Amino acid sequence: MSTTTTWGLVVETTVGSGERKHTEAQVVAHVTGSRTEALAQLERRARNHTPMHPMSPKRRRLLRAGDGFLLVVDGAWQSFVTRFTVAELLEDSAAPPVPEPVVEAPAPPPDVPAAAPAPAAPPGEPAEQRAEPAVELDEDGVPVRPAWLGRADLT
Repeated sequence: MSTTTTWGLVVETTVGSGERKHTEAQVVAHVTGSRTEALAQLERRARNHTPMHPMSPKRRRLLRAGDGFLLVVDGAWQSFVTRFTVAELLEDSAAPPVPEPVVEAPAPPPDVPAAAPAPAAPPGEPAEQRAEPAVELDEDGVPVRPAWLGRADLT
């Protein structure tokens, strides 16, 4: 497996009691890296996990099992199981889109002067034909000078 593999950390736990006792599964985290790294994080979660049931635990056993761990907690009347599994993520219908890589334009050579801004069109021309003045942006793409600053129609 490559180091760009994404692993899901799955926790399946016993909930309810008596006839309503059943197992629920939840993906609690994703780990990008090796399977060994994912198992190490999963083991930390398994060791620190405190299940909701039983309310008065009598015995706690953590076992390593193939792709994960099994936590068995004995209560006064019943045992409750929590299974921790690491599984390779193959598909995720709700995954955020992968951002496109940003390609920066190369800087002009130092001996080439920067291009001068285009002259403003006379006021009588339609807005579509007027050249927009260059707007200075900070590193986040936010204009350094607000567009409303200096407008005569706002005073």
